Amino acid sequence: MAKAGSETPLMQQHGAIKAKYPDAVLLFRVGDFYETFGGDAIIASQVLGITLTKRNNGSAASNELAGFPHHALDTYLHKLVKAGHRVAICDQLEDPKQAKGIVKRGVTELLSPGTATNDKLLEHDSNNFLAAIHEEDDKYGLAFTDISTGEFFVAEGNREYADKLLQSLRPAEVVFQRNKQKQFKENFGTKFYTYHLEEWIFSEAYATELLLKHFQTHSLKGFGVDELKLGTIAAGAVLHYLRDTEHPNLNHITSVQRLDERDYLWMDRFTIRNLELLGSGADGGHTLLKILDNTVSPMGARLMRRWMVLPLKDMERINERLEAVQSLILETDLRKQLQTLIKQSGDVERLVAKLPLKKINPREILQLAKGLGFAEQIKELSTTSPNAYLKRLSDTINPCRYIADKILNEIVENPPVMISKGDVIKEGVNIELDELRRIAHHSKEFLLEIQQRESEATGIPSLKIAFNNVFGYYLEVTNTHKNKVPAEWTRKQTLANAERYITPELKVYEEKITGAEEKILKIETELFEKLLLELQEYIGPIQTNGQVMAILDCLGCFAENAIQFKYVRPVIKDEVALDIKDARHPVIERYLPVGETYIANDIVLDKEEQQIIILTGPNMSGKSALLRQTGLIVLMAHMGSFVPATAATIPLTDKIFTRVGASDNLSGGESTFMVEMNETASIINNLSSRSLILLDEIGRGTSTYDGISIAWSIAEFLHQSPQQPKTLFATHYHELNELEEKFPRIKNYHITNKEVGNKVIFLRKLAPGGSTHSFGIHVAKMAGMPVTLIQRANEILKQLEDQRGGSDIKEQLKQLPVQKMQLNIFDVHSQTFEDIRHMLSSIDINRLTPVEALLKLQEIKQKLQ
Repeated sequence: MAKAGSETPLMQQHGAIKAKYPDAVLLFRVGDFYETFGGDAIIASQVLGITLTKRNNGSAASNELAGFPHHALDTYLHKLVKAGHRVAICDQLEDPKQAKGIVKRGVTELLSPGTATNDKLLEHDSNNFLAAIHEEDDKYGLAFTDISTGEFFVAEGNREYADKLLQSLRPAEVVFQRNKQKQFKENFGTKFYTYHLEEWIFSEAYATELLLKHFQTHSLKGFGVDELKLGTIAAGAVLHYLRDTEHPNLNHITSVQRLDERDYLWMDRFTIRNLELLGSGADGGHTLLKILDNTVSPMGARLMRRWMVLPLKDMERINERLEAVQSLILETDLRKQLQTLIKQSGDVERLVAKLPLKKINPREILQLAKGLGFAEQIKELSTTSPNAYLKRLSDTINPCRYIADKILNEIVENPPVMISKGDVIKEGVNIELDELRRIAHHSKEFLLEIQQRESEATGIPSLKIAFNNVFGYYLEVTNTHKNKVPAEWTRKQTLANAERYITPELKVYEEKITGAEEKILKIETELFEKLLLELQEYIGPIQTNGQVMAILDCLGCFAENAIQFKYVRPVIKDEVALDIKDARHPVIERYLPVGETYIANDIVLDKEEQQIIILTGPNMSGKSALLRQTGLIVLMAHMGSFVPATAATIPLTDKIFTRVGASDNLSGGESTFMVEMNETASIINNLSSRSLILLDEIGRGTSTYDGISIAWSIAEFLHQSPQQPKTLFATHYHELNELEEKFPRIKNYHITNKEVGNKVIFLRKLAPGGSTHSFGIHVAKMAGMPVTLIQRANEILKQLEDQRGGSDIKEQLKQLPVQKMQLNIFDVHSQTFEDIRHMLSSIDINRLTPVEALLKLQEIKQKLQ
C-alpha cells in the first residue's frame, strides 16, 4: 500500500506526460478506457456530459476522474476539439501482458481545431486550414495548410491583404509569435482560435531549413516562394507546429503554392461581407455561395469557395474557364457523364491524405481504387471534347492502373471498416492465409475427416474425436476396442469404460487451429500495410487527379447553373464600358415567391459619359439590390461563371469596393458612422482606374448636413480623381441630384414607383433623372406605425415642403405648431372618435328611419366598448 502523500506509479507516469502537454486535455489510456484526471476531468465531464467521480490514490487529497471506453474515442474526441480544446491522446505503447512493471505510455497524437483529420471534425465542403502569421515592419507573411487534403499556401502583403485572407479562408486555428498576441487581436479580431509559439521558431534560417528538409529540395525557387521572407517564416512555423503536435507523417503535403495578390481580383473583408458571398447578416439569409455551389463532390465544393473569394484577374485564364463552361453547356452527354463519375469518386483529396497519416481503412482503400478507375474514364471522356482546356486537364490525370488493379485484386468487394475485423484480403492472394482460413473456418469437416480415416484404418466403429483444455484434441476408444489401438498412438487418460489417445497428426492440427485466427489477422495486417506502403508512391498523382476532378466539377456546375437559371456568357475586355443588359440579382431571384419574376435592369458605366451614377429612389425600392447585383455579376464573371443577364460586357476589374449598410461595431468601440468612414477611407485610399465602387447611403450615420457634405465631397473626389473609377452611388440625399449639373460624367437615375390611392407600389425599374421623394412615411405605415403618428408625420412633411426655398430647415421646424399633447379622456379613443365623426357626417338625417337610427346608435355604442 502506498504511503500517505505519495502517488502510485500510474499517477506518476500520468504526471510526467501531462507536464509535457500542460495546455492540452490528456486522454490517458488505462486498459479499455481513456481516463482524464484533475482539471482535465472537470473539462471532460462538462464538455462530454460524462460522470465526474473522485477517487483516493492513497494520498490525502482525492483526485477528480472522468473516463469513457476506448472504442468511443471518435465520438468524444470531436466534441472536445469542437469546443476549442487541444487534446493529447496518450496510448499504451506495449502489450500489457508482456510488460514488466508499469505499461509504457506516450502521446501518439495531439489534436487541435487546425490539425483535425477525423471525418467527424471536418466539414466536407470547406477546408480546415491551420494558419501561421508573422509580421515585421507592417508587412505580413501568412501560411495556410489543410492536413486533411495536403494543400499548402503561402502569401505576403500588407495588413489589409492579411485581413482579407484570414476572413476569406477562415482558418480553424492561427499560430503566431508569443509576444504578438495583443497585436493580432487588435488587427484581426477575437473570432479566431489561436495558439502562440516561442519566438525562436520565427526565423528565416530555421523556417527555410524545415521547408527544404520537408520537400527534399535544394531551394524554394521551384515553388516561386523563395523571395517571400515573411511567408517562408510563416510556412516554417506551420511545419514546426505540426511536428510539435505529433504529426510527423506529412508526405501528402507535396508542394507549396503562392497566393499572389496580383493574380486575384481584390475584395476587402467589407466587400466579402457586404455582398454576402459566404455569410449573411440576416438570420437564415441566403448567400452567393449557397446558390452557386451545385457541385457534386466535396473537392468541388471546397474549390468553389476558394474561386469565390479569390476571383481571377488574368483575362486569359478567365476566358479559358468561360470557354470550357460554354463547351460543357453544348456537350450535354459529356457533362452528365463527367458529373456522375466525379460524384462516384468520393472525396479523393481527403482519402489520399489519410495514407501517410495511416488513418485509412480497408473500405476507403477500395474507394480510392474505384476512384482511380473513374479517373481513367474521366480522362478518356475529356479527350473527346473539342475544348483545349478540358483536354489539357485530362492529360494531367494519371489512372495509376498498377496500384488500382492491385487493390481490386487483393481487397474483398465489401471489406469491414477495420482491418482488425478480418476478412479483408481476397482468397488466392496468399497461400498460407488460404490454408489457415480453411483450417479456422472448416475445422469440423477436417476433424470428421481424420475421425473417419482412423476409424476405417483401425476398424474401431465407435471412434470419437473431442477436445479438452488439459491436452487438447484426442481420440476416444471404448474398452471393447482398445486392443485395436495402433502402437504410435499415445494414451493420455483412462476412464471407467474408455481410454483417450493423442496422435502426432492431431497435435500438428491443434497447433495450427489454436493459432489460426491470430496468424490470419497477422498476415492480413501485413498484406494491408504492404499495400499502404506501395500506395505512398502514388500520393502525388492521386492528389492531382483530385484537383482536376474539382476543377471539372466547378466548370460543370457553372454550366448547369447557366442552363437552369438562364445565365449568359459575359464578354470580358480591357478598358471597356461596363454594360449589362437585363441584370438580375442571382440570390434574390432564386427566392422570390412563386409566380413572381425578378425585375431586370440595364446598367452602363463608362469613363467618357457615365462614370458615376447617383441613384435615388424610395426606401425599400431596391437600390441596394441593384448595387449588389452589379458587384455580384462582375465577381461571377471573374470567377469564370456565366451571369444573370441577357447580355454583359464586363471590363477587366482589379478591385471591387462596397460600402453597403454599415452596422454598429459597439464591441469594438465603433459607431455606425465610424465603421462607415473606415470602410470609405479604405476605398478612397486604394482605388485604381479598373476599380468598381458601390456606395450605399454614405453619411447616414451622422447629422443631415454632415452626411450631405461628406457624400457630396466623396462623389466629387471620385469624379475628379485621375483614376476615374466606375461608381454606383445610392443615396437618400436628394440634394446630390445637383451634382449632375456641375460634373459631366455624373448622371442621375431613380427607381420608379407609382401611387395608387394613398399606397405606393415600387416598380423596381431604373429610369434616368433624380427622385424627389423618399417615401419614408409610407414605409413607416407599412411597418405598422400608429395611424396618428403617420398623420402627424404627413402634416410636418407638408408644411416643410410648402415652405421649401424659404428659411432653412431649422427655422421651419421652429415655426411648426406643436401638436397638443395634454391628457384628454378622449385621446385614448382618438381613432375611434375619428371613425364615428366620419360615420355621422355621411348620414342623411332626412332619409333615416327610426329603426336605422337605432341600429346606427347600436353600432356607435359597440365602437366605444
